[in-house]
Amino acid sequence: MWGKSAIFAVAVWNVGNICLPARAADFLYYTYINLFDRSTAVVVMGMKINKTNAARLLDRAHIAYELVPYEVDEEHLAAAHVAEQLNEDIAQVFKTLVLRGDRTGILVCVIPGDGEVNLKLAAKVSGNKSVEMLHMKELLPTTGYIRGGCSPIGMKKSFPTYIHSSCRDFDHIYVSAGVRGLQLRMAPDDLVRYADAVVTDLL
Repeated sequence: MWGKSAIFAVAVWNVGNICLPARAADFLYYTYINLFDRSTAVVVMGMKINKTNAARLLDRAHIAYELVPYEVDEEHLAAAHVAEQLNEDIAQVFKTLVLRGDRTGILVCVIPGDGEVNLKLAAKVSGNKSVEMLHMKELLPTTGYIRGGCSPIGMKKSFPTYIHSSCRDFDHIYVSAGVRGLQLRMAPDDLVRYADAVVTDLL
């Protein structure tokens, strides 16, 4: 019935133990929510997907979101593949970039998946003379995340975060849930508030 690229999502509501099914277009939503032990499993084709640390942090902050799984292609970890799997406009699928400033150190830029961060703008808004992308080998020890699964939520430390202004063009955007194959769908202002982020032009 469902192709390999079918998308499944789970929304978190303030209810007790209940399995909530709903259908919208080509999407099938299923969740089993247990608020007593604060665990949630997403049921996808008989497979459970556990909450990530980023999702649990949003729960504690009482911020609404959806966990949206997608099929991972290890050869194509770019946001374009994610957007294709989600069947969403890539402008709504944001990627999380980690940079280092010459004065302030580590900073995080969250930009549309098809964009390239303007290093001069990033430097200016973050109070640096110059910034550069963090080397890939430094990503995991610095943030706790790997390429293709880097979330602006739940890094090892709280870093200054900047989100491109186009996020507010949409009622929801996608960012990584902290692992490959899973995205967070949430309101941009909720992300801005939780991450204590600055909304600015980064492209």
